[in-house]
Amino acid sequence: MHRTYSMRNSRAPTASDLANPPPPPSTAKKSFFGSGSISSIIRRQTAGSFGPELSRKLSQLIKIEKSLERSMEVVANERRLVAKQLSLWGEDNDDDVSDVTDKLGVLLYELGELEDQFIDKYDLYRITLKSIRDIESSVQPSRNRKQKITDEIAHLKYKDPQSPKIPVLEQELVRAEAESLVAEAQLSNITREKLKAAYLYQCDSLREFSEKEALIAGYGKALLELLDDAPVTPGETRPAYDGYEASKQIVIDCENALATWTLDNSYVKEPTLTVQQDEIYTVPDAQQEEAEAEWANHDGEEAHEGEEAEVKE
Repeated sequence: MHRTYSMRNSRAPTASDLANPPPPPSTAKKSFFGSGSISSIIRRQTAGSFGPELSRKLSQLIKIEKSLERSMEVVANERRLVAKQLSLWGEDNDDDVSDVTDKLGVLLYELGELEDQFIDKYDLYRITLKSIRDIESSVQPSRNRKQKITDEIAHLKYKDPQSPKIPVLEQELVRAEAESLVAEAQLSNITREKLKAAYLYQCDSLREFSEKEALIAGYGKALLELLDDAPVTPGETRPAYDGYEASKQIVIDCENALATWTLDNSYVKEPTLTVQQDEIYTVPDAQQEEAEAEWANHDGEEAHEGEEAEVKE
């Protein structure tokens, strides 16, 4: 954790913190205008209005994701402020309320830290999407060139069918189509590779954040069990509170649980799928037989047409 076991004190980084530094800060952070501002709205509306046409939709998605990260950053900052204020409010209450609210503030502050770390990991997903956008932008010129040559050929055939430029342009079109074919194949391959990698980043980071959030919630409920909520009559005094060591140990246990969590020892089991992966690309037997029958009829018709043509000749 990035705080001591009390919200009212701070501590120097431990050897564990130095050995496992947090990920680099997100490039989407620290906006001058903040989140949900006019600049954010303008970015969303104009993101798809510039650049190559092929990459405009993905560019808009990337810009919206950037605005989303800034919104999440605001939530993380507000969460830490809430944690501090909870501790400040509880400080002037009875001993048990003071201690429990202080330790709850520690857990809530850690939740804000987790949200901040989640943004940094989430940004890896957005950066990976950029590689798809870049390859889309590089493919657009080859599409434009092929379309331009095709239009010129059509125009010349309409205006001057005997023009000597037509054969030259047709040769250029063949070369352009070959270049475009390579570019399109590269786009298809990279799109699938990077799309899968990007959303694996997002799914893994969501899973990590969600499970750690659930851990914090569980230890928070354990802290609340130390709070004596039994009603008292006027003039009656509550038993002296002696849960300081217990509350500290709960926070330590929470810290250890968060530090040792990995995807391998995740609490969430793998999803139960009603459709197996190898069935996705399998053609059902009925459809396969129907397709084979259609091809057989098609071949028979072609053979019959060929016999008629031979007879006519």
